[in-house]
Amino acid sequence: MHNMLRQKPLARQLQQTGFIALLVLLLSSCGASQYLSKGDKRFGQEEYERAIQFYMQALGKANNAGEVNYKIAEAYRRSNRLAAAEPYYKAAIDASYRKEDAYFYYPLALKANGKYEEALRRMGEYVKVANSPQLRSMALRELENMQQLNEILGQGERFKVQSLEALNTDASEFGPYVQGNELIFASTRGPGKEYLGNGEGFLDIYTTTLTDSAAEMGGAVHKYESINSEDLHEAFATFTNDGSVMVFARGNEGTKKGRENVDLFVTYRRANGWTEPKELSINDPEAWDSSPAFTPDGKTLYFSSSRKGGLGGTDIYKSTLDDNGRFSKPENLGPEINTSGNESFVSVGPDGTVYIASDGLPGLGNLDLFRIENGRPVNLGKPVNSPGDDFGMYFVNEQFGFFSSNREGGKGGDDLYRFVRSDRKLVKFFVDGTLYQLREGARQRTLVPNNTVILQDATGKQIAMASTDAEGKFSFPLDSASTYSVVAEKPNYFTARQRVTTEGKMPAQSELKDPMNEVRLTTTLVLNEIVKEKPIVLENIFYDFDKANIRPDAAVELDKLVQILIDNPAISIELSSHTDSRGSDIYNVDLSQRRAESAVEYIISKGIDRARITAKGYGESRPVVKNAKTEEQHQRNRRTEFKVVRIQE
Repeated sequence: MHNMLRQKPLARQLQQTGFIALLVLLLSSCGASQYLSKGDKRFGQEEYERAIQFYMQALGKANNAGEVNYKIAEAYRRSNRLAAAEPYYKAAIDASYRKEDAYFYYPLALKANGKYEEALRRMGEYVKVANSPQLRSMALRELENMQQLNEILGQGERFKVQSLEALNTDASEFGPYVQGNELIFASTRGPGKEYLGNGEGFLDIYTTTLTDSAAEMGGAVHKYESINSEDLHEAFATFTNDGSVMVFARGNEGTKKGRENVDLFVTYRRANGWTEPKELSINDPEAWDSSPAFTPDGKTLYFSSSRKGGLGGTDIYKSTLDDNGRFSKPENLGPEINTSGNESFVSVGPDGTVYIASDGLPGLGNLDLFRIENGRPVNLGKPVNSPGDDFGMYFVNEQFGFFSSNREGGKGGDDLYRFVRSDRKLVKFFVDGTLYQLREGARQRTLVPNNTVILQDATGKQIAMASTDAEGKFSFPLDSASTYSVVAEKPNYFTARQRVTTEGKMPAQSELKDPMNEVRLTTTLVLNEIVKEKPIVLENIFYDFDKANIRPDAAVELDKLVQILIDNPAISIELSSHTDSRGSDIYNVDLSQRRAESAVEYIISKGIDRARITAKGYGESRPVVKNAKTEEQHQRNRRTEFKVVRIQE
């Protein structure tokens, strides 16, 4: 009876508790929906920093965490903060959010954080399942670019880099240019209206006195005269050689309709200062036109544009300036330089060399710096390039200059760095190889075209892959002072493997002729046909007299058989030992069996499955040289062999 009395209040209490929980859930869901809606509105207006703030508030309350994480990642990506998007793409994918582009941009975010191996793996996985033709095409391009990372990382460092610590702030500083004794750059520093795209201030053009010490530069910084406006961005100043004409980029007031209203402006120096900036005739009203750069003679202007008819998001164009100050119709630099990605932030060195930044060419991060050499872009490598955005390179002279980067370790969004050329001549190593196959009974080996060849490091880890050409040729870039293996496989053939090393191969500096030199090593791979029951002699397997223990010199040779078994996991073998005819039959059979078993135990100790190898001692019953007379003939009969007895289908 007492139990019955207690049940009614308990049931009522549970009902009330359930109602409160449901009410909390509904209110939480309502709050999440409200924040999500506000975030979506800001996102649609390209106010990405505000959108992120609302999405973050929705994240702890929403049931659809995958979608919210994806939207946070996209807001970071679209505001040029791809590295920050990485954990949110991952969280969206882990929550089984099925927006396809998340699976494409996540590897790019990994790459932007220097996680190259994971980025390569993830992009490879995405390519296999991609549904969108456009994304798949982009992913294939990125996959191809990522596969060239080892070559870029191994090309050596041609510059020394130092941050302008005194000049950089927790805001952004980028786009350096030197005019006279002034370093001119763009920055979001100081008080003023916030740009809602990334939460920083609007860009203005600043100047500071150029000093010999990078650590001291930035003591007196002020805005450039008569150029900056309150509610627009100004950046990327460039000058004609005499300093009388300045071109710069201006625009984007922070709204969606302002995205493409970035244009090039020109102003002229007069006795009382700069004239009122006017738009250049080469602007496209429907496009983003920015990052101008004059050549040293002031007669050609390079710039970047998103105008129709280009090859990608933004392309590099050039226009010539005539004696009357008129610019010619812009000319696209073409597919040798521009890609389906973005090429921008162009500059021209004192010797006329053009430098660009690109996210469509093979690089270490999102934007990498390139020089145009013989009409083609060449990645400048580390340490100028990093997993972050590296752009806006400016050469003061042929030995030093400045560039911009948002790499890890900086003080703000983008920072300025000083670079100095290294005079040390550099070396690139390559291995050039040829792949052959040899069939049983054939007199000559034949070339193997269109076959995969793998490059492994000293630990056996795959680091590159190539396909042989019509003549069986392949090539890989290598690092200095490193050891590798080149490996090829083909059904029904033993895996071919050759060791390649660059250790001790570095030429002396006095022997190098050019700033960048190539050392090309050669190798040959031969695929031998697997024939069951065919004995294969293991050379140089020697034993002490009347003993079966494995000597160190024999262990070296047996390790080669261990590698064959690792490389060919489908085969099982019989390992046999043979003696010469001296001694009794019974004794020789026993000795050869003990030696074979000793060799097998050694091989098993190296991790080979016991089921894949059998020991057999044949004594003197199977001589290679019958009726042996000389010591050399007896030695040929005293041998260790293996033969394939089974191939797993």
